[in-house]
Amino acid sequence: VQLQASGGGLVQAGGSLRLSCAASGRSFSGYGMGWFRQAPGKEREFVAAVSSGGTTYYADSVKGRFTVSRDSAKNTVYLQMNNLNPEDTAVYYCARTAVTGTLNARFYDYWGQGTLVTVSS
Repeated sequence: VQLQASGGGLVQAGGSLRLSCAASGRSFSGYGMGWFRQAPGKEREFVAAVSSGGTTYYADSVKGRFTVSRDSAKNTVYLQMNNLNPEDTAVYYCARTAVTGTLNARFYDYWGQGTLVTVSS
């Protein structure tokens, strides 16, 4: 099982980025997918998730700004991030879970390598 995250970069406050996470083969269908982030010196935190059926979940800090989606034909999950602010600066990770609707990282079994998002003020 391999998850490949991409799309990070440097953006000014108020800007947008779209992260992608491509999953290999059978590692996508039937599983929920989540995004987590870890800022320097901080704990990893949940950002957003989408179930195998398309139900979405968001951390309060990103509701209304971020949108998670999945494309089963492409085995890819996306995180559209709008109105970014410096507090969103972090390494963003995608991960897979067999537990519907969980926000707990312990229930995610495979993780991508992370992609860095830097938001300048």
